[in-house]
Amino acid sequence: MFNFGLGQDIGIDLGTATVIAYVKGKGIVLREPSVVAVDNNTGEVVAVGGEARRMLGRTPGNIVATRPLRDGVISDYTVTEKMLKYFIKKVGGKSIFSPRIMICIPSRVTEVEKKAVIDAATQAGARKVYLIEEPIAAAIGAGIDISKPCGNMVVDIGGGTTDIAVISLGGSVVSTSLKVAGDKFDEYVVKYIKKKHNVMIGERTAEDLKEQIGCVYPKIQDVEMDVRGRDLITGLPTTITVHSKEMLEALEEPATMIVDAVHSVLEKTPPELAADISDRGIYMTGGGALIDGLDKLLQEKTGINVMIAQDAVSCVALGTGKALDTLDTLDEKARKQL
Repeated sequence: MFNFGLGQDIGIDLGTATVIAYVKGKGIVLREPSVVAVDNNTGEVVAVGGEARRMLGRTPGNIVATRPLRDGVISDYTVTEKMLKYFIKKVGGKSIFSPRIMICIPSRVTEVEKKAVIDAATQAGARKVYLIEEPIAAAIGAGIDISKPCGNMVVDIGGGTTDIAVISLGGSVVSTSLKVAGDKFDEYVVKYIKKKHNVMIGERTAEDLKEQIGCVYPKIQDVEMDVRGRDLITGLPTTITVHSKEMLEALEEPATMIVDAVHSVLEKTPPELAADISDRGIYMTGGGALIDGLDKLLQEKTGINVMIAQDAVSCVALGTGKALDTLDTLDEKARKQL
């Protein structure tokens, strides 16, 4: 007995840093950090999303605030399942039917990692789970018509992974996924401040620095920001002033890794598609695309025009949402194969 078309269709961008949910007919309905706080004594979930993120680095011994996804894949299966259950319930409300869910995954995940995502979503209450590759969802969300026989290049920089793909006729021709993205930029900031100032700062402070004054291309005017951390010599809290030119030094290495990866994908691209990309430019999506100057750096190194997609952060979720319209076709094909 098939219950096609019943319940809601939900598209989820299951990001390392943020979970964005899209409901068919309603658009984006949820945007929360992918953080879960769990009580270790009871195994109960104490908080999910924004509330749990505020607890990062500030919890008592028995409560642990963690990110169950690392580098774009599930690192803690049980917690991911609980988090998904919470978000599906929040989005679906009191619907008596289980939803069909389309989830975004990095382009180079293994079969085991794919199965973990499907199992976690099924256990969390999905009737049927579909997967879509991040760069394809990002391209759809950026408004690119991927069905045509011409090359489009998408660089999607999320929290855990950067996915780079050349897309033509609805599929990726050449793609790569590297574990250098938003979180890695934060790690480099923490390392740099520790080495240069002898001060230890937390993940959230590093993220604030990256967003406020971070850059990977020289700024016209140097800006500064005061941050608090722990002095590693005295062990006491201290305040230091960080300049954008220091951030340029801190973020140079991870930015170069992304540029090199784009370069290697371009080298493997068939000549006809490479010519299309040269004409049409490179599209950047994801929160990491908003790091100041990354588009300029990429444009300078490749000689190809680089554009940041409108609403870059939501591109993948929007693309996943638009792809929900194809679910009935996918189900029809599946039924014919049965």
